[in-house]
Amino acid sequence: MTMLWLLAARDLRQAWASAGLWLPVAFLLLVASLYPFAVGPDAALLARTGGGMIWIAALLASLLPVDRLVAPDRDAGVLDQIALRGIGEEMVVMARLVAHWLGFGPPLMIATLPAAALLKLEAATIARLEIGLLIGTPALAALGLLVATLTAGLRSSGALAGLLALPLAVPLLIFGAGTLGDGSGAALKFLGAAALLLVAITPFAGGAAIRAGRE
Repeated sequence: MTMLWLLAARDLRQAWASAGLWLPVAFLLLVASLYPFAVGPDAALLARTGGGMIWIAALLASLLPVDRLVAPDRDAGVLDQIALRGIGEEMVVMARLVAHWLGFGPPLMIATLPAAALLKLEAATIARLEIGLLIGTPALAALGLLVATLTAGLRSSGALAGLLALPLAVPLLIFGAGTLGDGSGAALKFLGAAALLLVAITPFAGGAAIRAGRE
């Protein structure tokens, strides 16, 4: 566990130094600011569609740092050096997942509050939105990291990762947006199940992808 947190802290420091931690926040606030210009100032329409728009913006924000999650360290030989120290690729991917979520999930949830105010969302909707993002953002981070490991070393890996991630994220968007109007909590349970599955398989699938790329 100590090594996990050391690797995660390293990844967080790199993200902070490259200003990558601010990109999801700036992206979400920019989209929330522009959305009323696209659909009009109707408060009822904004309140009805704004929650779904925030989920789409959260997905796209999670893909912004995809091209720097794995490829730079792979090209620089950092992953090989870590492997020579006897640290498994699964541990590296898990640490990167923790760092990616910490650098993207909580800031995004905080930025959701002013974004929700811009979109005229009600307090109850904001509460459900924040709970859904708390459960769903680890899955979005896991999905972005998984496709980053699969596309590392390929040309135009960032664009390719986006094309791979968007179809796979459809269930998360459906269940995440479904939590906004679901009083029974079924959508929240499905969202939690999908998030747990993605977070569980990402270290193993990502580690296997890194080993395959090395060979």
